[in-house]
Amino acid sequence: MTATQDTLQSRLPNPAVLIPELAQIGGTLFQAVGNGTVPQTTVSLVQLRAGQLVGNTYLTTLHTGNLRKAGEAEERITAVVSWQDAPHFTAAERAALALVEAVLTPNPHGERVSDELYAEASAHYDDKALATLTLAIGQVCLFIPLALIGKPLPGVAPAEQWRA
Repeated sequence: MTATQDTLQSRLPNPAVLIPELAQIGGTLFQAVGNGTVPQTTVSLVQLRAGQLVGNTYLTTLHTGNLRKAGEAEERITAVVSWQDAPHFTAAERAALALVEAVLTPNPHGERVSDELYAEASAHYDDKALATLTLAIGQVCLFIPLALIGKPLPGVAPAEQWRA
């Protein structure tokens, strides 16, 4: 048997109300990640893949919607889940997707981000862009616990669903 969410609201009250600093933290991360060194499409693809890896419908719906609003092709959005063999991504996007996967997936045979993976990413991103990409992964990771524990409703604006 699977538990279902019976109400049309999140399990948690609005975390931005409970912890007002969250808006500032989120805004600062958004500004830092949006510094222009990594294309917004790449950031969104990485954040979509993070949502897929943790199995959260809220995050996958959010980032899929963001990509659609930005005019991204459905083939590319759909192919994120199987990016390793999909022909729709640039080498730089593949390196970014490999990084988020390495960060969020245990590697029983060694470190998560190998020297080889770092070298591959470094071939496509300079130091500032690589640091920005790292922050983009951290940005979505900040919100993963809120999405998993708070269980916001997919496709519903935060103001309309957080428990009072």
